[in-house]
Amino acid sequence: MAWSAADIPDLSGKTALVTGANSGLGLRTAQVLSDRGAHVLMACRSVERGRAALATVSGAAELLDLDLADLGSVRAAAAQVRERTGDRLDLLVNNAGVMVPPRSTTADGFELQFGTNHLGHAALTWLVMPALRGVPGARVVTLSSIAHRNQGFDLNDLDFQHRGYRATAAYAQSKTANLLFTVELHRRAQAAGLDLVSVAAHPGLANTELASNSARARVAGPVGRGVAAVVRAGTRLVTAPVDRAVLPQLYAATAPGVTGGQYYGPTGPGEMFGAVGPAKPRSLVLDPTIGRTLWVRTAELTGVSPDPA
Repeated sequence: MAWSAADIPDLSGKTALVTGANSGLGLRTAQVLSDRGAHVLMACRSVERGRAALATVSGAAELLDLDLADLGSVRAAAAQVRERTGDRLDLLVNNAGVMVPPRSTTADGFELQFGTNHLGHAALTWLVMPALRGVPGARVVTLSSIAHRNQGFDLNDLDFQHRGYRATAAYAQSKTANLLFTVELHRRAQAAGLDLVSVAAHPGLANTELASNSARARVAGPVGRGVAAVVRAGTRLVTAPVDRAVLPQLYAATAPGVTGGQYYGPTGPGEMFGAVGPAKPRSLVLDPTIGRTLWVRTAELTGVSPDPA
């Protein structure tokens, strides 16, 4: 469909929370939502980078300290969101993520990608649900990736404790979990009679810092910075600029007629580039048994009570 950020309706009076808003897709999402009148809470892990990002936002916005790799930080941030918004949040964009780092763990001991990309966002969503419940038609937009189709998904080894670790497989597993969570949240919101829209999106191939950050994490010192610079230059040659790559999540977040349980992305070959439209998830994402099992397991791992139950 021929859709652009110019088609976003007036968002005056609405409040949005965007994770990973210090750079890339998250920053552009915050900028556009703010330009269209929304008050944006920019959730960032780095205070310094967050302040620099905030300076580029022309409308109403404020910083929120959030480290998705630390469930204590997630709880504190969620409490801040509820306090600052008066329990009225129109939009949550679960945008932040890490991609193919060396094997490492979160503050709570989980594999970094699964812990950050899925567990952190799931916990945050549940913890701010009282604020989302306060607004009819509130939306939760969770980012996945075309990479979710490339690897297996093992409910019995979500943390890679019983198989050899491959960063690409762990990334794909975390992004599959993002989709499973989106669909299960939609099912449960419907069953509970909530006026809540849970949708997912992916950017295709996007010119963000994820690849260069991964390269820098794998090689220390000046050499790592040099490798990251080369990766950054190569990424620009084969990816869409952020202004275009961000459109699927902006569409999911703002377009009239978006319904729960849907998945949006580029519609070109391989869903790598192109106009915004429906994206195709792998079949297991729609399996209610897998979705239900992951939902319960996520609650056990995070210690956060699911909402809706």
